[in-house]
Amino acid sequence: MSFSIIIPILNESKNINKLTYLIQRNLKKKIFEIIFVDDNSSDSSLSVLRKLQNKNIRYIVRKKKRDLSKSCVDGIKNSKYKNIVIMDGDLQHKPSCLKKMIKIYSKNQPDILVGTRDFSNKSLGFVRKNLSKTIIFIINNLLFKKKTNDPMSGFFIFKKEIFLKSKHKLY
Repeated sequence: MSFSIIIPILNESKNINKLTYLIQRNLKKKIFEIIFVDDNSSDSSLSVLRKLQNKNIRYIVRKKKRDLSKSCVDGIKNSKYKNIVIMDGDLQHKPSCLKKMIKIYSKNQPDILVGTRDFSNKSLGFVRKNLSKTIIFIINNLLFKKKTNDPMSGFFIFKKEIFLKSKHKLY
């Protein structure tokens, strides 16, 4: 199974090399590409990306209005593999979790697999933690047929065909 890893970034020059290294280290035996989608960063992200670029690491620079969702869509449109991973470029999503997520995804072959953050983390404020739990409850009970602990995590794997069938509904 092969994967296109889409990483939307904005001013993440300090994290790009480390993130790339950690992904490569954790996915040694997997076929994958990394596509960084830069929302026109004002730091040295572009310079870092130029040095990293090769056949498996590419980047796109979006000059239009900054938009996380559109960055993800542009990355997906430019991906070459049938399975898409979306993850943040700020190391909030641990590359060490990718191996386990891909193993579960490959074995069970769900349409989508959502990685969750640790809500027991004491650094999350009381209001943010409870707001997140409330949003999760609403989304689980109104939108999804199956449960997820963190549907807004921004760290997930899905089949590209789902995007292709639904892209006309995106705005």
